Amino acid sequence: MTQIIDGKKISAEIKDELKQEVAAMKAERKEIALAVIQVGEDPASSVYVRNKKKACEYIGIKSVSYEIPEDSTQQELLDLVEKCNKDPEINGILVQLPLPEHMDEDAVIHAIDPKKDVDGFHPVSVGNMMIGNDGFLPCTPAGIIELLKRSGVEISGKECVVVGRSNIVGKPMSMLLLRENGTVTICHSRTRNLREVCSRADILVAAVGRPKFIDASYVKQGAVVIDVGIHRNEHNKLCGDVDFDAVKEKTSAITPVPGGVGPMTIAMLMKNCVQSKKLFGE
Repeated sequence: MTQIIDGKKISAEIKDELKQEVAAMKAERKEIALAVIQVGEDPASSVYVRNKKKACEYIGIKSVSYEIPEDSTQQELLDLVEKCNKDPEINGILVQLPLPEHMDEDAVIHAIDPKKDVDGFHPVSVGNMMIGNDGFLPCTPAGIIELLKRSGVEISGKECVVVGRSNIVGKPMSMLLLRENGTVTICHSRTRNLREVCSRADILVAAVGRPKFIDASYVKQGAVVIDVGIHRNEHNKLCGDVDFDAVKEKTSAITPVPGGVGPMTIAMLMKNCVQSKKLFGE
């Protein structure tokens, strides 16, 4: 019987745990505040920002919103980031991506104080993750590790294959699986015999960015399949990088889209906000 890994349920558990932790911190007069900066009014970004604010409200984290026009200059955005860096009341800074084309995302990410980098994208955070120091982990890969652990999936000693090498998911995902003692292969557009490599995986993470790309021929019998993708199919319904219906019967466990990896990203962002207060709060 295939286990459907329920990201909504697991993310709700994490948020409830954080809510209790934040209540205990407030009792000691330790407040946590997250600054959320949005440039322009991209509809998808607005949905994400709204969901982040709702999560903050539920857990007890103060959300400070900055919405600036799409035609703002990069310097105006950098000045706002610096204002948040210097504000002792703010523990975490999140700049909602993607940014308008005239802005350099890397320059903006690099401008965030590493002690407030709750997205886990700053080079200092990435370096800490690589060498195993305390710090902020990128939210989606960290959420996938939680999904696996809380679903009873053993990572240690398993053959893990990650399809995709982005800085946001693929690369950090491979590092976090390695930290859990998995044996990791990263695949990408130039990997030879991709199907053959994927079909060796005990744990297959699909972050390839192509709808229903992973079909049953890529999956070993009894594998665990994690689907990071999110797309609209020809009927305007959400789907992932994995052909769920074709693959499900071969797996021991699989994440659905929606309701799998997606809800975990915001839960782990909230966890990073609490971590920011623990590690760096005055």
